[in-house]
Amino acid sequence: MTGSAVDPQHVIVVGAGPGLGAAIARRFGREGFAVTLVARHERNLAELAGRLRDAGVPVDTVTADVADAHGFRTALEELARRTTPGVVVYNLASIAPDRILTSDVDHLLVTYAVDVVGAVTAAQVFTPAMRRAGRGTFLATGGHPSVAPEPRYATLSLGKAGLRAAVSLLHDDLKADGVHVAGIRIEGAIIPGTALDPGRIADTYWALHTQPPGEWSAETVVDGPGEPGRAGAATP
Repeated sequence: MTGSAVDPQHVIVVGAGPGLGAAIARRFGREGFAVTLVARHERNLAELAGRLRDAGVPVDTVTADVADAHGFRTALEELARRTTPGVVVYNLASIAPDRILTSDVDHLLVTYAVDVVGAVTAAQVFTPAMRRAGRGTFLATGGHPSVAPEPRYATLSLGKAGLRAAVSLLHDDLKADGVHVAGIRIEGAIIPGTALDPGRIADTYWALHTQPPGEWSAETVVDGPGEPGRAGAATP
């Protein structure tokens, strides 16, 4: 998929919004990483990229809509031909109130594409090079509905449960080859200035990237202090 060696100082953030995605980009940028931001709104990407560049972080951007599964894959494959990141963060979710019995098929397909298929696609595109290099990190943002489905957020519950399973499978497939796949299950609303401040949660992503292989697990729970929490059997 890619002809270049893995760059251990390059992170791709898929789902680079103004909250947690931006915080993750800043956290890795502070460690000297080049950052590639992927999101569907070009204007928002440009604004975030500008702020990061002002802070001295090398930034590239890619506009892609994960709801368009084929177009999203094409965009990632084109990116992989240009650069091979040492770290990929999948930080996307379709969050909207809905019910399982009233969600039509188009809504179900789009939300599952965002919550699950996009993460699997990103792993299929980027982790083969990591596997060949014997190193790399793939992290995905999960949440409480993955283990306790919320009736008012039916498709989010389905999606986070599916993502949790996908990350567990990826973790088991890749850990022996030196690729760390893990999910971060965030137990609560991400609100600046609280225990679940985006910047504090971003520290967990960095901690997982730098975690010794003997401590790897498929899931870390962040439930208050914003630090690496309980390690479990799977993810988001």
